[in-house]
Amino acid sequence: MSDPMENGGKPGLGRRLIRHLKKKFITGLLVIIPVGITIFILRFLFGLADGVLAPSIKKGVGFFSGEGLYIPGAGMMAGLLVIYLAGVVASNVLGRRMVDFWDRLFSRIPLVKSIYTSSKQIINVFSSGGTGSFRQAVYVEFPRAGSFSIAFITNSVKAASGKPYYTVFIPTSPNPTSGYVLLLEESQVYPAAFGVEEAMKIIMSGGMVTPDVLRAEKLQ
Repeated sequence: MSDPMENGGKPGLGRRLIRHLKKKFITGLLVIIPVGITIFILRFLFGLADGVLAPSIKKGVGFFSGEGLYIPGAGMMAGLLVIYLAGVVASNVLGRRMVDFWDRLFSRIPLVKSIYTSSKQIINVFSSGGTGSFRQAVYVEFPRAGSFSIAFITNSVKAASGKPYYTVFIPTSPNPTSGYVLLLEESQVYPAAFGVEEAMKIIMSGGMVTPDVLRAEKLQ
């Protein structure tokens, strides 16, 4: 078997392809998800208004009643392809300019602005490459002494006396987009042995997905 790190230490073709697909897919998600959330909410609002004010509007639109050939899985494959292509486009200079133009356009529309900006901020926070990424999963005593909640270190600060503090975000379960921000002394923060991704799975599953043994480690 040939070494995957052959030819001058370069990774093999398969590994480079997987790395390329992963990078482009993540980039595509960061572009598609805010747009998708915005379109979903706008379609919901339109459907609600349409159902209350004018039920007959749908009857006047022909394509709502059209019949077509159904191919199982075709929609999912098309969605994956769109995400990948969005990642490819957003990775080059022209694509980044298009994304910047898209951001500026959406940021100027009153209703769309609040939806798009909020969803984009959430995606940037929870993505590993975002500037507001969670640094480390920890335990903190919350909401009372003796009970512990999973939290994430978001920043480190010092008091005027030089004493170190951490700002931590305690997400709610199963919706981690809301929560509480606490400023705690270093001694009040207990780092978890699992990473941010594993902690997020525990939170979003309501505690149904947990490690077999809970333990803490030293702060990194």
